[in-house]
Amino acid sequence: MSVVIITGASRGLGASTAMQAADRGMGVILTYNSHAAGAEAIVRSIEAKGGKAAAIGLDVSNVASFAAFRDAVAVILKNTWNTDRFDALVNNAGYGIFNAIESVTEAEFDGLLNVHLKGPFFLTQALLPLMVDGGHIVNLTSATTRVATPGAAPYAAFKGGLEVLTRYMAKEFGSRGIRANSVSPGAVRTDMTSGAFDQSPEFETMLAGQTALGRIGAPDDVGRVIAGLLSPDSAWINAQNIEVAGGYNI
Repeated sequence: MSVVIITGASRGLGASTAMQAADRGMGVILTYNSHAAGAEAIVRSIEAKGGKAAAIGLDVSNVASFAAFRDAVAVILKNTWNTDRFDALVNNAGYGIFNAIESVTEAEFDGLLNVHLKGPFFLTQALLPLMVDGGHIVNLTSATTRVATPGAAPYAAFKGGLEVLTRYMAKEFGSRGIRANSVSPGAVRTDMTSGAFDQSPEFETMLAGQTALGRIGAPDDVGRVIAGLLSPDSAWINAQNIEVAGGYNI
């Protein structure tokens, strides 16, 4: 059984990816920051369907914790799957702050940088010794890197950096047969974003109107794509950014 590590998988896109990966027969290690109950609920859902999963806390902005996290992953791999290697890493954890450039604080800037670019860089570095040759990395970016969205400048800039980093990962890890791709969601209704959409239904209507398929996304629209990339059927896809947005702003 292949095993995938998915960061920020207690809800939203990460939770959908965890369920979709488990449905395809993969073992899942999912991480959470503050939402432990949500992570455990995903684990129970996977186990109820006959799969195997484990949840572990991780703050992706805290690089100093990554060595201990790697050690904890090694223990879980041994105890749950009787192996010392995992097959895929999905760098999904993230959050958004939407302010105009002139009002962004240094603390907000640094927080977004640490979670969306610095964290994935050093977490991948820390976990590489445990990844199998022929493994796969998927980094979550954003359609805001292609379509300039007022208020999203720092977030989009770091997601753009992660998109570039993905290509470098593919280049540098290719000698081990490790693929790296990025998935770029458009607007998606999750439990984190639904409050904003409910408060401003006209905003959701506007985004849906700018999308060729006439609606915003749901978590499974993205989770299915990520899980599909992790399958052997996608073994020749490498160094690509795949926008999953229903034809947003084309």
